[in-house]
Amino acid sequence: MSDSVFTKIIKGEIPSYKIYEDDKTLAFLDIHPKVDGHVLVVPKKQINQFQALPDDDYISLMRTVKKVALRLQEVLRPKRIGLQVVGIDVPHTHIHVFPFNNMEEYHRPQDMTKEPDHDKLAEMAKKLAF
Repeated sequence: MSDSVFTKIIKGEIPSYKIYEDDKTLAFLDIHPKVDGHVLVVPKKQINQFQALPDDDYISLMRTVKKVALRLQEVLRPKRIGLQVVGIDVPHTHIHVFPFNNMEEYHRPQDMTKEPDHDKLAEMAKKLAF
């Protein structure tokens, strides 16, 4: 299998707005956020579906998801933190973690045609980094 876009980000071949990294996971801002503070959490192993992850990698992934959720809550103060596991667009397990205040925000689709606002993303990454 060829490297996914997330594996290329992990390897540093593609730039990203990292907010957290450890030996097994990486968390970075989605460049097409559904809401401000939309983060992707990925395992460093490229495995297509989350249920196929070895248990220790799955546990590490979910620990990072929780850390990111707590950080989003602390910094952005939304009513809730949402999680979505979709996995259709990139063959690399990833969990969307994002703040939301109502169901419209939770279900808001990403606008993949819009050019990323790199200044806004850099500012948000600076706020959320830990």
